[in-house]
This record gives sequence, structure tokens and C-alpha cells, in this order.
Amino acid sequence: MARNFYVFTRGLIFLAILFVFSCLNNERKLKDEPEINRDLAAILADGKLVAVTDYNATSYFIYKGEPMGYQYDMLRDLASFLGLKLELVAENDIDKSFEMLKSGKVDIIANSLAVTAQRKREVDFTIPHGETSQVLVQRIPKENGNPLVQKPLDLSGKVVYVQRSSAAAFRLKKLSDEIGGGLAIVELPNHDADKLIELVANGEIDYVVCDESVALVKSAYYKNINIDVQIGFPQHTAWAVRKSSPELLKRINSWLEGYLKTAHYKNIELKYFSEERFIRRASSEYFYIYTGRISQWDEYFKKHSQSIEWDWRLLASLVYQESRFRHDVTSQRGATGLMQMMPQTAEYFGIDSTVNPVKQIEVGVKYLKWIEDKFNGYDIPKEEKIKFVLASYNAGIGHVIDARNLAIKYGRDPNRWEDNVEYFIRYKSEFANDTIVKYGRLKGTETYRFVRDIIDRYEHYKNIVGE
Repeated sequence: MARNFYVFTRGLIFLAILFVFSCLNNERKLKDEPEINRDLAAILADGKLVAVTDYNATSYFIYKGEPMGYQYDMLRDLASFLGLKLELVAENDIDKSFEMLKSGKVDIIANSLAVTAQRKREVDFTIPHGETSQVLVQRIPKENGNPLVQKPLDLSGKVVYVQRSSAAAFRLKKLSDEIGGGLAIVELPNHDADKLIELVANGEIDYVVCDESVALVKSAYYKNINIDVQIGFPQHTAWAVRKSSPELLKRINSWLEGYLKTAHYKNIELKYFSEERFIRRASSEYFYIYTGRISQWDEYFKKHSQSIEWDWRLLASLVYQESRFRHDVTSQRGATGLMQMMPQTAEYFGIDSTVNPVKQIEVGVKYLKWIEDKFNGYDIPKEEKIKFVLASYNAGIGHVIDARNLAIKYGRDPNRWEDNVEYFIRYKSEFANDTIVKYGRLKGTETYRFVRDIIDRYEHYKNIVGE
């Protein structure tokens, strides 16, 4: 017995030592971890603003091949104001968004975040850009069905779903305390309000609490839901930045003060929160968040992109740039079809303007492969080579060869696109009399934008569209 007590006591002491060591080690880790101090000056020096937002039917989405959304449009305008490139991360888990902000992976959380006292201890909020309340979303009962919940107290004994760490989750926890418990709250990490409301409308779950602004738009589409029961008081919504980014906060607030009063901003609100416009988008076959399609040609992009080892979403971005996915268009210069091939190029590959759209994609991909093969003799990294191919597809391979040679002559890297060969494409007309130029003048700004637009759109596709 005494021996057992001794062993037990020794075990407790050992665990205690481990606990103390662990605490000291954790404290040492915390001290060793550098404080993230990325403010406006560092962001401006980088030339890009990195933001995280949620992807759903209002904030950020793909519609008929184009990235759109309330948060997306505002962020583009902010980045333009700051003279920065916008880099966007899509994340529907609110906790992960806060982790990314604190770790310095992003500069701003651009959601309609409810401003709460708890969150204000962790981050700094911009001036509010909206106001919302939490509402209960429930199905309208069929004849002889269960009655509607009429007030928050009626939720006692019910199971209610919310997005994890959302303002709705905080509010429901308080409500549960206020009514003496009995309220089962299920927090889902990757289900935003859009998805949760859809589950209610389809009969998979019974109750959801979410932002009224989202519920209002969705109720115009789902006629079998009720959103009349308010859960709590109205709250301001805003963006969030790190507490170590006071200059960024000051600059954003200065911009917002004027921006939120403009007709342009009012049009953005109308664009994304008008019931009529939402229904029009939601009824389209190419509202990706609902249908999983960006165009009617997706399956052919997936099939033919394999032959050149491209991501099909990159091919889709190229085709959108060329034709907006329309197969029967002809440009002012005579280029035709989905891939906008010039008559002489199409003839070389054995087709004409009357060929069916699927064949257009197949032959367009063969042309891309032909271009790519021309660059195989150079030491161009794969991810860079794509940009050289895109530029050649737009301007012709000769102009890109000229730009590479100019890069060599003037001390830039001929195997890197951005800020290197890209520069000489963009300003090629200014080098037209240079003895190294063999293929004449080029309106290079068009090609510069062509490549950038396709790559930017591809990044948005990667954010939202599945492989």
C-alpha cells in the first residue's frame, strides 16, 4: 500500500514538473515569436494589399466567369486608392481569418464583421460600413405542420445552427444564458449564412441564426422561409486590421469617410443587395456558388487542358478574356470563336470560322501547345512560361522574342515576366528603333493587360472554383 502511494506521489510530482516545464517552454515560445508589425509603409513597399474575405452569394463569387461581390468591389476600389495590387484570400472560417490577420499572412479582414467588445480586444475595426441584426431563419410550415417560432424564448429546447465564431454564435450563447439554457447551438466552421439558409429551405435543418442583410436577400429567392424573428439588437459591421497597423487603419478610415457617401458606393450596395438582381444571378446556370459551373464549356476545358498540362481554370480564364465564352463572335481584326483565332492561324490548323465550339477549344489548345514548344529551348520556369505563352497568343511570338532580347540587352532577366520581359512588351513601341528589335512596333499595353487580367482572374478562379 505504502509503495503504491509512493509511486502515485512520484507520478504526480513528475506530471507537475512536466506542467511547469511546458508552461516555461510555451512562455519562451511566445517571447521568441516576433510581433507582427506590418503597417502601411511595409504594405506600400510591397506594392500589394493582402486581404481575406468570405466567399458567398454577396461578398465574393464567380458569376458568368467574372469575379464579383460586395467586399470584392470595395477592396478593388481601396487597392486602387492606395495604388496597390490586390491579393485576395478566400476563407469562410472566421477563426482562420483572424489567425491569418494576427500572423501577418493578410493585412485586413474584409468581411461584414459585427463589431463586438470581445473582438475589439483582439483587433482594430475600421469605421462601420453597414449595420445588421441577427435573425432567425425557419421554414414556413405546411398545413398542420409545426407552428412558427414567434419569439426568441420559443427556441428553448430547439437545435439552432450558426456559422462558427460568427456574431450569431455569440448572440445565441448570450440568449441561451438569458433563457436559462436548453438551447442547443451547433457551430459549423465552413458553412456561411448562404449555405445554412439553403439547408433550412431544403428541409435538412430547421433553424439558423444569421445576419439580417444576408437573410433578406435570400428570402427573395427562397419563398418558403421566414425571417421575421429578431435575435438581439442591431450591430455595426466593419473591416478589421491588426492593432499593430495604426497607419493602415488611419488611411482606410480616411478613404471610407468619403467613399461611403459616393454614388458609386450606393450603386455597389444596390448591385449586391437588390432582391431583383440577386434573383437574376441566382437563376443563372453560371452562378458558380449554386451551380458549380462557370460556363457551358467547363467539361471541354477540363478535357483538353490535360494535353498541355494546364489547370483547366487557367484555360477558362484565357477563353473568358478572348470571347466571354461566346463561340459566335468576331473581333474587329477578324479573330473568331471562343479562342479568337485569326483566320491565318485557324487555316494553319485546318479549321475555319464555321467549326463547332468544341473543335475551337481543341484547336486553340493545340495552338497554345505549339507556342509553348517554341519556348522549350529557354531556361524559363514553368510558372513563368505560361505568361510568355499568353503574351505570344495575344501579340505573336516574334514580339515576345524581341522583348526577351531587349531584357538581355538592358540587364533584366529574359526568363522572368513580371517587371522584366513584361516591361519591354508594355513599352515596346518606345524601343522600335533599337537595332535588336526584329518584329516592329507593338501596342504593348494591350498585351501587358491581357496577361495580367488572365492571371488575376485565374487566381480568383483558384480561390473559389474547384479543381
